[in-house]
Amino acid sequence: MAHVELSLTEVLAPAVHPPTEPTDSLTQWSATVRHAAEPCLLIDRDTRVDAVSTAACTLLGLGTPAEVVGLPLLKGGLRLLDFTAARAELTEQEVDKIPPLLALSSGRLARGLLRVRAGTPGGPDATVDAISTPVLVHGAVAGSLTFFSEV
Repeated sequence: MAHVELSLTEVLAPAVHPPTEPTDSLTQWSATVRHAAEPCLLIDRDTRVDAVSTAACTLLGLGTPAEVVGLPLLKGGLRLLDFTAARAELTEQEVDKIPPLLALSSGRLARGLLRVRAGTPGGPDATVDAISTPVLVHGAVAGSLTFFSEV
């Protein structure tokens, strides 16, 4: 005959934490980007830099995150070049098509190559792959999150 033994112990329930203040996804991504090891950038719907990783500042030649946060993306030192031998700066029409801005305007994932000049004019160039996604708050586009990878 089988023998069954029963043992009762006190149930350890997880501690109940009070609900935290609701935050939107832009705020949550901002905290993540600031501490990210990967080159990434978060801009708001007005194209102001909300957060940028140190790795992105290094890759894009932007200085330090403290110098860039709060500035418009294209006024914060980001120098975009075309892919011609002349390495001219992008026109306004071409700038509107870069992944971070395209994700804002289209509300969709955007990807493309960017040629950036790090530092002063005549300085070294870098080609980066940029993948951007819109960041939604209450169903509306509130910003875009971009990850960069040097090519």
